[in-house]
Amino acid sequence: MIDLRLLREDPDRVRASQRARGEDVALVDSLLSADERRRSSGVRFDDLRAEQRQLGKLIPKASGDEKAELLKKASQLAADVKAADAERAAADTETQELLLRLGNLVHPDVPVGGEEDFVTLETHGTIRDFGAEGFEPKDHLELGTILGAIDVERGAKVSGSRFYFLTGVGALLELALVNAAIAQATAAGFTPMLTPALVRPQSMAGTGFLGQAAQDVYHLDADDLYLVGTSEVPLAAYHMDEILDADRLPLRYAGFSPCFRREAGSHGKDTRGIFRVHQFDKVEMFSYVAPEDSQAEHQRLLEWEKQWLTSLELPFRVIDVASGDLGSSAARKFDCEAWIPTQGKYRELTSTSDCTEFQSRRLSIRVRDGKQVKPLATLNGTLCAVPRTIVAILENHQQADGSVRVPEVLRPYLGGREVLEPVAK
Repeated sequence: MIDLRLLREDPDRVRASQRARGEDVALVDSLLSADERRRSSGVRFDDLRAEQRQLGKLIPKASGDEKAELLKKASQLAADVKAADAERAAADTETQELLLRLGNLVHPDVPVGGEEDFVTLETHGTIRDFGAEGFEPKDHLELGTILGAIDVERGAKVSGSRFYFLTGVGALLELALVNAAIAQATAAGFTPMLTPALVRPQSMAGTGFLGQAAQDVYHLDADDLYLVGTSEVPLAAYHMDEILDADRLPLRYAGFSPCFRREAGSHGKDTRGIFRVHQFDKVEMFSYVAPEDSQAEHQRLLEWEKQWLTSLELPFRVIDVASGDLGSSAARKFDCEAWIPTQGKYRELTSTSDCTEFQSRRLSIRVRDGKQVKPLATLNGTLCAVPRTIVAILENHQQADGSVRVPEVLRPYLGGREVLEPVAK
């Protein structure tokens, strides 16, 4: 959530942010009105309670008609205090509910618009010319079948559409990717974490995934627990309701977890293969920093993502995501998109978001700097979303005979294997 003081002092900035997101601008005025009622009812309650306490001191000293009159007044005052307390509580509840519906403030440098209005910041690597090499590239599913690495038919038989098995070298390739990603993150100073896949509602809501993204989340009604769509959720909630000392910052965690997504609204999109699935594994970077350091940390996370994709020898570009595609928690987001040869376009492989103080306010995570206690900033960045990375590796490093060259960074984790060979039929 955003700072209510900022809302009061500069509501036009908040309105502009909502407008840039394509969200309800009227929500700002509703929130201002609720906040005013909350504060005025709080003042009224405090005044009545003070009067009540003062009256309580006079009653024991009074007698006769005076005491009867004071008791009558005390009775009326008690009713007024109760009513004021109820009014204050209702206004506070409304304020909090409206505040939770408000997205983070969009960074002023973010391009305004929808999904296609991003700005390309950088392009890396060289796109292969398969025509010049004399063969037509196969897509990742055909390659995965040839290699004995991917089985979507049995995935669908066992679990339904958008599920899959990684088999043989496919399973080994996932383990190699995860180990290589964790090794890079550890070398950069991240603490490796294996995180829960089920979280309580306050953890999911605190990170902002029960707003716009609620339709994409799996909920277990019997237990009132949510399956996470990313380890960002448990990593953000890890320090929930804590006050951290400033000298501990930055705190950086690299979480490995399964991720579950309904992919609501994606009917008909990426139905072939394993690019868009309901369950996958991912290595996620997560940082806690002082608010004034969040933009610099955002650039660091992006550099670590670029380092990773470069080590995998993939052609990719970096985009500045447009305001309408940020998600409620992010003030700014950069995506790294790898080239997918058979699709003839770049597709998202990693993403990094600066959530400023938005999540820490919702999760009550603060930092103590001397005598001052204040919210801190949280940031997240995908290091390796496994299935999409496998898609990019298979398609970009394929050879004419259906084999796939293994990037050097992964070879130590694959027993020194340089090439993934087709399996005998």
